[in-house]
Amino acid sequence: MFTKNIQISKLEQLSAQEIEDFQNQKLQEQLAYLMKNSTFYKRMFAEHNIDWTSIKTLVDLKRLPLTTKNDLQQFNQDFLCVEPSEIIDYSTTSGTLGDPVTFGLTDKDLERLANNELNSFQRIGVQKGDVVQLMTTIDRRFMAGLAYFLGLRKLGAGVIRVGAGVPQLQWDSILKYKPKYLVAVPSFLLKMLDYAEKNEIDFKNSSVKAVLCIGESLREKSLEPSLLAQKITSKWNIKLFSTYASTEMSTAFTECEFGKGGHHQPDLIISEILDEHNNEVENGELGELTITTLGIEGMPLLRFKTGDLLRKHIEKCVCGSNSYRLGPVEGRKQHMIKYKGTTLYPPALHDVLSHFDEIKLHLIEIYSNDLGTDEILLRVVSTDESENFLLRIKDQFRAKLRVTPTIKFEKIDHLQNIIFRPESRKPITFIDYRE
Repeated sequence: MFTKNIQISKLEQLSAQEIEDFQNQKLQEQLAYLMKNSTFYKRMFAEHNIDWTSIKTLVDLKRLPLTTKNDLQQFNQDFLCVEPSEIIDYSTTSGTLGDPVTFGLTDKDLERLANNELNSFQRIGVQKGDVVQLMTTIDRRFMAGLAYFLGLRKLGAGVIRVGAGVPQLQWDSILKYKPKYLVAVPSFLLKMLDYAEKNEIDFKNSSVKAVLCIGESLREKSLEPSLLAQKITSKWNIKLFSTYASTEMSTAFTECEFGKGGHHQPDLIISEILDEHNNEVENGELGELTITTLGIEGMPLLRFKTGDLLRKHIEKCVCGSNSYRLGPVEGRKQHMIKYKGTTLYPPALHDVLSHFDEIKLHLIEIYSNDLGTDEILLRVVSTDESENFLLRIKDQFRAKLRVTPTIKFEKIDHLQNIIFRPESRKPITFIDYRE
């Protein structure tokens, strides 16, 4: 039986009102810092004739302009609030206009990043002396891998830096070093299980007890386990924990053992969930996550629109934390698909394809037809390419989404070269040619 010693920060044990009062104070401190050091935000406030000293509470945030990904792309250097000589680490994220956006982190920012992930690992039960296998890249200017390493180092856990991919190497490390925890993309766990079964590896009796899952959701919008999560745990008796983060946030929302959404860390970030008119939605309603970072020196952000569509849940969690939680990302605003009168997002397509064990790889491609409307092509690698199986896939799409995209069977070598590109930090399973 897997038992955990879960730790909740003292801040999360305060009442909801006390947490809000704390964040109000942190917001005022952040605004003062931006007005002293940020070229971008000083210019924005001047252009909009905003008296920043009048912004006292979270409620006042709605009076401020929003920051977009295009702003970050076009004025990247103007967001930097310190001298270049103070930057210790350079991380990047893909930009909306092609070039990557750079985030410079100071020594204090790296310490904040370490505390952020230390809290996440403690939430899922990792303790000093535990061994954790990192199955994600720590290079290529990727912030996440570095954050996990820093957090585990601060916690005093052992770290096996295997990196992404290569099931054989992953199993070699598991069998040799006996990690209790993994950090991995959940769909890759299915590939590891397939490799283990084919090579007679006794994975059911391995040292692994739990996985911190990144990059893909483990939950439906109802917060029930997704089909992907069910597939993994039906074969392997391990505990799966979902975590959600981004380079822009430098903050993780990690779920506890009760799986009711990723917990908010009040000292690190303020979040709003906004509708298409930039008004805050009701609790539990779908909207775009908009964030204000706290305690960042290098490149803090104010009311930054992430493009991620999700839901906030404010009820007290069974674990005892009074911080709200964020549900799974249900789509990205710019990836909205209007297909034959139905609005879709890629995660819904992924979920339908995950229903079939026969499908080993898939790639979703979106493009515009001659009429200017959206078209969907699903390229799949399957152990069954019969007409009957194709009809089963189409029936599942009709039942779940009320539409049937175009489906094309592919050879595994061809699709693997597209999905698992050496230069990419994670598998590419969605390509939007409309852009």
